[in-house]
Amino acid sequence: MAVQKYVVRLLTVGALALALTGCVSVPDAIKGSSPTPQQDLVRVMNAPELYVGQEARFGGKVVEVFNQQGKTRLEIATVPLDSGARPILGDASRGRIYADVNGFLDPVDFRGQLITVVGTIAGAEQGKIGNTPYKFMVLQTNGYKRWRVVQQVMMPPPVDPWYWGPHPLAVWLWLRWLASLRPRTRSGSDSSNRVSNCYY
Repeated sequence: MAVQKYVVRLLTVGALALALTGCVSVPDAIKGSSPTPQQDLVRVMNAPELYVGQEARFGGKVVEVFNQQGKTRLEIATVPLDSGARPILGDASRGRIYADVNGFLDPVDFRGQLITVVGTIAGAEQGKIGNTPYKFMVLQTNGYKRWRVVQQVMMPPPVDPWYWGPHPLAVWLWLRWLASLRPRTRSGSDSSNRVSNCYY
């Protein structure tokens, strides 16, 4: 009986790990054609003319939406991307870009949302943030992904009160797993449960 419970738990953890690794891949809509699209906005803005025509991928929060003739311009406050090309929450903005998307996008659906865009660098253009002049990198977008974020809390598995005790190896594995659920937070305090952000 105890062995069966242990095997079931082990298989469940294995299936969960496989499911989570499957979520790391970059969605087709923002893969692009280059194996390594440019993602360093600071480097591009130091010499934008050198990167014109190159493929790039950036993501962050849509600050403003401008509907223009035949296209929509998204003003994005960019942040670093993770291995799945998702904006990393909590990071400071690396700068702003204009992402031009063909067709009409409703501002209500995009303003304030997290997004990743891929396309060709078209150069830089002067604009403003409030009343302050600002140089924006312009991206001719050929793909984008709008992200929705759901927060998940993972709890440790329950312990059966009628269970006499697991195999010593199972105890070691369980304690190791439990320790991994207690990451350091930014303030330095321990978190009793793992809180993760799930994108879709």
